[in-house]
Amino acid sequence: MENRNNSNKDNSLIFGSEQMREPVAAEFIPEHGTPAPIAYQIVKDETFPQTQPRLNLATFVTTYMDDYGTRLMNEAVGINYIDETEYPRVAVMCGRCINMVANMWHTPEKGDWKTGAVGIGSSEACMLGGVAAWLRWRERRKAEGKPFDKPNLVMSTAYQVVWEKFCQLWQIEMRTVPITHKHPTLDIEQALKLCDENTICIVPIAGVTWTGMNDDIEALDFALDGYNAKTGYNIPIHVDAASGGFILPFLNPEKKWDFRLKWVLSISTSGHKYGLVYPGLGWVVWRDKQYLPKEMNFSVNYLGASITQVGLNFSRPAAQILAQYYNFLHLGVEGYRKIHSNSMAIANYCHEAIGQIPCFQNYSKELENPLFIWSLKPEYDKTAKWTLFDLQDKLMQHGWMVPAYTMPKDIEDMVVMRIVVRQGMSRDMADMLITDIQNAVTELEQLEFPTPSRQAANQSKKTKGKVYTH
Repeated sequence: MENRNNSNKDNSLIFGSEQMREPVAAEFIPEHGTPAPIAYQIVKDETFPQTQPRLNLATFVTTYMDDYGTRLMNEAVGINYIDETEYPRVAVMCGRCINMVANMWHTPEKGDWKTGAVGIGSSEACMLGGVAAWLRWRERRKAEGKPFDKPNLVMSTAYQVVWEKFCQLWQIEMRTVPITHKHPTLDIEQALKLCDENTICIVPIAGVTWTGMNDDIEALDFALDGYNAKTGYNIPIHVDAASGGFILPFLNPEKKWDFRLKWVLSISTSGHKYGLVYPGLGWVVWRDKQYLPKEMNFSVNYLGASITQVGLNFSRPAAQILAQYYNFLHLGVEGYRKIHSNSMAIANYCHEAIGQIPCFQNYSKELENPLFIWSLKPEYDKTAKWTLFDLQDKLMQHGWMVPAYTMPKDIEDMVVMRIVVRQGMSRDMADMLITDIQNAVTELEQLEFPTPSRQAANQSKKTKGKVYTH
């Protein structure tokens, strides 16, 4: 049998080939094929100049898995999860994962199988949680003989874009509470002022992508309980725990944010973030089966069997489900706690080191999740010849992806940078990052003239009272 590894290493056959001196196909499928080793090398080389995944501190998505988890995913890449008659054990493993996630969040539901669903990322999981809340509200309004044509949803302006998409697709009014310097997380008093009889749910966030902070979900639940008692509205909570859903149970298990709270009826999370699985995987769990509307359970006769599916689409890879179950078995509570504790320790180290650089100030004093943001000090920003967008470009030259961006409405004049620490980030890598940041700042401070981004920022402040957006 041909040794493929050896044949692939024969560079004279690859780089001496005719295909390597021709432009790659861009508009039409080539008339003739390309040998596999050459096609592989072409595709591989196309991605070579990109940031290496482990140096991408912008993404929340898992960029490292061990060899066994990766092998399981590779071996299951051809399995379609919906084919439950052909792959019944995959369906069983999916159910076990839902059980484990539900119990991790202190579900009160009894029975062998908890009520939840798998999604392709937390975006689909958010969509499912939102749709369930909307359908429950609509059914209640119908039963009361009241109009059901003006639903709304309440959350902070620090929302993830999927919620905007959800509201647009299902024609639900999105009512947002601004995050401000005074209220960097959801202002509960203002959130309740936006609620009325048409509010399908309030959506607090555990692990805000903009800042790394958590909304105070326990305080929201307490305030909402009084509000619902006074109004009779019965507005529920859906927790968007895309990041925090796999952080809080291991690093702060005593904190009440989940189904231990009365009005939390559903929670969504991302398995491909701090669930430590390669993309794309999400989970959504309901407090009890009564909170999952019957309309969302689609039963079809598929490949000779009746399949009941909760999701926005049927076909989805089984590989991520196997990887999640593998992680649960392999890591256990202790393993997850150790990995996330290391991420928090390294994030705290970076947070402290960056806070000591004279031109920077951190947004928060303490970290709730292994990510944080910082900005230029206001007095430094007034005279600086550069912006954080220039620092982002400098760091990219060293392979790092550390994003700079403007904050949401009402504090959009603030430009910040963010670091997300995940499995695969070591203390040594952190030291290299901090050194590269310090060197870049030193170089930028030696500039004689303002950079284009600084010129644009200064001009924008004069004309619009806003900063330049990259």
